[in-house]
Amino acid sequence: MKSAATRPRPVLTAASVLPEDADHAVLVARVHDPEWNGPCVAAVRGERVVDLTAIAPTVSGLLERDDAAAIVREGPGGRTWPLDELVEATAACRRDLPHLLAPIDLQVIKAAGVTFARSLLERVIEERTGGDPAQAARVRARVGQVVGGALNGIRPGSPQADRAKELLVSEGLWSQYLEVGIGPDPEVFTKAPVLSAVGTGADIGVLGASVWNNPEPEVVLVVDSRSRVRGATLGNDVNLRDIEGRSALLLSRAKDNNASCAIGPFVRLLDDGFDLDTVRGLDIDLRVDGTDGYVLHGSSSMREISRDILDLVAATHGAHHQYPDGFVLFTGTLFAPTEDRHAPGTGFTHEHGDIVRISSPRLGALVNTVTASEQAPPWTFGVRALMHNLAQRGVL
Repeated sequence: MKSAATRPRPVLTAASVLPEDADHAVLVARVHDPEWNGPCVAAVRGERVVDLTAIAPTVSGLLERDDAAAIVREGPGGRTWPLDELVEATAACRRDLPHLLAPIDLQVIKAAGVTFARSLLERVIEERTGGDPAQAARVRARVGQVVGGALNGIRPGSPQADRAKELLVSEGLWSQYLEVGIGPDPEVFTKAPVLSAVGTGADIGVLGASVWNNPEPEVVLVVDSRSRVRGATLGNDVNLRDIEGRSALLLSRAKDNNASCAIGPFVRLLDDGFDLDTVRGLDIDLRVDGTDGYVLHGSSSMREISRDILDLVAATHGAHHQYPDGFVLFTGTLFAPTEDRHAPGTGFTHEHGDIVRISSPRLGALVNTVTASEQAPPWTFGVRALMHNLAQRGVL
């Protein structure tokens, strides 16, 4: 078993993780400061990262304020750190130095599933194969032949979607994934516990028992307690295809494991130069580099999402469910890799040591190293620890 320090580490610089237009972006970070033995809410301002904890002890609390963007841009701060040094320590897994964390804290971590037609078909294939990658190519051809054309341009919950359902039922190909993909109600589930997400530069975990899995590059909305989208970031909603494919009731085992949720590198707040329409048009790139020289490229575009992002927010928060500390919402992915990595017909799966880079020009880059969830650093800092730490520091 390799320790986090000896596993392959990504090469990161401040320039490589920042948005291309960072000089115009309102960016929120979280920094672990060993001096306080806890997290600091921070603003990225040029080459420096400024501690805002004295006026905003939590990111959740900061985003409840109408003046959040103004505070991040120019609010009085405490100590500062060079961004390059933070990124370098984060990539090197130097936990004895100040380093970046996932940029959220008390928000509930939610996720919307099967929101893109292409990945929807792959969920149907997982179900039809019972999670067996060796059967995927045969089933993919059959499902694609019948289902593919039936889903093009369909608005979920529409009369057209009802007609597509009738066709698929007649062909014996209706699925629970098709129900949430084109039916009236989206799939929204709790991805991970509060405070359990890892940030850029950290290990990301897949269960050791999984032999068919993949990254899921996604845009993540950051929403306050009043259901207002305050910003966006990147996420990796790791997908264990073999486990979920055996039964949708295993979703929690497939999705919620140690280090299985990565979010970052920063939360970009909405402003005049980065609004909801900008989010609706974001492109997300994916690159996986294996220790064996294997390289996988992929992409996802928010322009191809089946449901509007505000419809996903409304399905999550409303009279039926409230989130007093806000929530973040993975919006789903267009990406579902089908190329073979090993034997013909077995498709893609991760190997330990893979470096996964999810990036978007307006959001920066989220970079993680794949390991087994059982070998990733254990999650030990929860809500009780955060409250105790902030109280000791006198900022609550």
